[in-house]
Amino acid sequence: MLIIRSKNHDAEFNIASEEYLFNCKQDNIFLLYQNNKAIIVGRKQNTIAEINQEYIQENQIKVVRRMSGGGAVFHDIGNLNFCFIIRNVDTFESDFSRYTQPIIEVLQSLGVNARLEGRNDLTIDGKKFSGNAKYFRGNTLLQHGTLLFDSNISDVTKALNVDPSKFNDKSVKSVRSRITNITEHLKTPVSMETFEDLIIKNILSLYQDADYYEYTDKDLEAIETLKKDKYANWEWNYGKSPEYNFHKKHRCPGGSIEVMMTIRKGIIEDFKLYGDFFAITDTDSFEKSFIGKTHQYHELNEHMMQLTVKEIFMNISREDILEALF
Repeated sequence: MLIIRSKNHDAEFNIASEEYLFNCKQDNIFLLYQNNKAIIVGRKQNTIAEINQEYIQENQIKVVRRMSGGGAVFHDIGNLNFCFIIRNVDTFESDFSRYTQPIIEVLQSLGVNARLEGRNDLTIDGKKFSGNAKYFRGNTLLQHGTLLFDSNISDVTKALNVDPSKFNDKSVKSVRSRITNITEHLKTPVSMETFEDLIIKNILSLYQDADYYEYTDKDLEAIETLKKDKYANWEWNYGKSPEYNFHKKHRCPGGSIEVMMTIRKGIIEDFKLYGDFFAITDTDSFEKSFIGKTHQYHELNEHMMQLTVKEIFMNISREDILEALF
């Protein structure tokens, strides 16, 4: 088993590295990495329905879709991510216990009452500190999980605070749970580095063939290429979302605005505007101008800057319309 400790804190790089290692190495692998602020969404999720668009825009939080299913999770430098890639697995294993037990053992050795609860969550005193997911293909199993060690809980809740009433789709929905940091339950303070060392020490004891591995220049080049071609792209992170209907009402000085959109592969296919506002001119052309645009803040903000909103609506600003679009 190769033990890899990523030195890169870029979410797009580290999520790309999981796919690269899955596809391009023959060894069993144990990977540890930390990411700067990012939201990681599951393979079958509607990305925009999982994120607080305004908050991630203001705080420049990356959004990345991963290989595996399950719900959206928040990463920051206080969160440690672990990943097992295991070869020659005959059938898909729905049980998460085998590859979470090494983590539980380390925490219990530190006096923390950690346990696997429900299908795929690790908890301490009923509060979640780890979400786990799987991906299986061609007799290779990938199981990975988060470990909230000393994360900013406020960021976690704000970044994932989404009003579900705005979306109507068939995507996999995240289940929000009460969360906690591991550091809150340690009897004696332990640094992140020491915590990583303890996990790796346990892996070395469990897998007799385990040894450290450093990415080669060839590895790094291949991961960077995969990142550029896939994991840094809007088409993968947002455009892979299933079709969904979006509906939101917004009250502003000029009256109420109600937006209804149909989005397929991240592209707006239908756009309707309703409300008790006063329009100076017919809004048909305004509505049609959104068809074909991507449902992302940056593009629609730029589009709105090209429109003369004050010549179409009374007492309704560009910011008011933009607020109704997310």
